[in-house]
Amino acid sequence: MIILLFIIILWYGGLFFQTFFLHRYAAHQTYTMSPFFEKLAFIFTWLFQGPNYLSAYGYGVMHRMHHAYADTEKDPHSPKYDENVFAMMWRTKSVYQSINKKQIEVDKQFTDNVPQWAAFDRFASSWVSRLGWGIAYTLFFVEFTTAWWQWFLLPVAFLMAPIHGAIINWFAHVYGYVNFKLKDTSKNLLPFDFLMLGESYHNNHHKNGNSANFGGVRWHEIDPTYIIMLVMDKFGVIKLKKVN
Repeated sequence: MIILLFIIILWYGGLFFQTFFLHRYAAHQTYTMSPFFEKLAFIFTWLFQGPNYLSAYGYGVMHRMHHAYADTEKDPHSPKYDENVFAMMWRTKSVYQSINKKQIEVDKQFTDNVPQWAAFDRFASSWVSRLGWGIAYTLFFVEFTTAWWQWFLLPVAFLMAPIHGAIINWFAHVYGYVNFKLKDTSKNLLPFDFLMLGESYHNNHHKNGNSANFGGVRWHEIDPTYIIMLVMDKFGVIKLKKVN
């Protein structure tokens, strides 16, 4: 039971900071927040993503490129140009690392105002940090595993962020329904997104990329992250931007 609870916390905790901070803030800037809360978001992203930590800069730039080049040869991740989900995720990893380490030249439109805490990113992305989290996760499993099958969840903990990415970047471009006919293959993967905290409303998001609310087109499209953001806006933690 403790192991299952641990995986659930990692799943939703890591996913929340991916969609709330990396996606809706770093990439799309659908809200503003103070430098203090921005730094906290960096730290909590590291705490919940652990060995899967993703840089706000690397993620933000890459995701902007995805929107600009969706389902073309320049798209960092598209099922149209990769044979399978594993090939796509490996290419995504390579593009992300090249961007994050600034090994490739990127157009200013993709880097403008993307948040970066370089010193923290170097630490959180280091092998020391990733290995430390890996050891901590393993020791946690050693202490609390009560059945042999629970060990199969350890790789899930190690690969949580890539799994999240694969679900949206592959499956939400292959399966699901559409509310808007677009030039790309984005789809809404789930009619009620209990699994991905609103991220699976991918077709809605590609239509309205500057909106903090990924759901709301149909009555059943409830975006849990947006509801949390409304509360945070109410208490002054963030300031949601109005969408024209």
